[in-house]
Amino acid sequence: MPHQPTFVFVHGAFANSFSFAPLQAELGLLGHRSVAVDLPGHGFEATYPAAYQAPQDLDALAAEPGSIKGVTLADNAARVIGVLERAKENGPTILVGHSRGGATITAAGNARPDLIDRIAYVSAWCPVSMDVGGYYAEPEMASVDPAAFAAALVGNPAELGLLRVNFRTAAPETLAAMKQAFSADLTDDEFRNFLNTFQPDENLDVGTSADRAQAPTWGRIPKTYVRLSADTSIPLAMQDRMIREADTLTPDNPFDVETLESSHLSWLVRPGPAARLLAALAER
Repeated sequence: MPHQPTFVFVHGAFANSFSFAPLQAELGLLGHRSVAVDLPGHGFEATYPAAYQAPQDLDALAAEPGSIKGVTLADNAARVIGVLERAKENGPTILVGHSRGGATITAAGNARPDLIDRIAYVSAWCPVSMDVGGYYAEPEMASVDPAAFAAALVGNPAELGLLRVNFRTAAPETLAAMKQAFSADLTDDEFRNFLNTFQPDENLDVGTSADRAQAPTWGRIPKTYVRLSADTSIPLAMQDRMIREADTLTPDNPFDVETLESSHLSWLVRPGPAARLLAALAER
């Protein structure tokens, strides 16, 4: 079916292609093809040190090297572009990014808009006026407490050259903070199930001003933003700010805006509504 679009999914921080499996199953049953990308150092390329296994040795874990060290946003974008090149041989593509994956799909859109027939952000970072890190200091992120995860951070990022988080912690306060940030609308079992798909390491580089949305390239791609109304990790106010900034950048090509009733993660755990929404994008 040469004119059927292919969905290309890009995951967020500490995640991988496995996150999208239930959503891909739903899309497949609706008649749509898709591929989920593992960014460099993710999926089966990830490092899971023996010290991460039970019983954990946190001192050893804090010093273990990780394969994701040195991976850059440019590396992530190159991986996605390679997948898009192959997918484009079979027809149109719809590039979908979630969370931190938004920075990657933005960089890919800047570099190769010719490979993307629609770009879609699902509560994802779409940097326009500043780098991703800069947005965290803005009023729209005031309700997000980055210290809530400090107890799960392992090792010194500057020394390791990566971020490492112990998602296998059993500390009740830390688990409660993670659940509130990611998935307050999931059951405890659903939350822990998703947590066990996370990998411990993430790369440090989220790009520079050159990786913000560029009007001449990224700006000519038809685009959709899917707001997650119950997201406390990227609050709705920040999602709306990024939509406004992008629409100001490309007033002749504004975002189509959709909304799902979901926390940051539950749309992936209970994927029916998201699959139907994305299937409707394919019809366009």
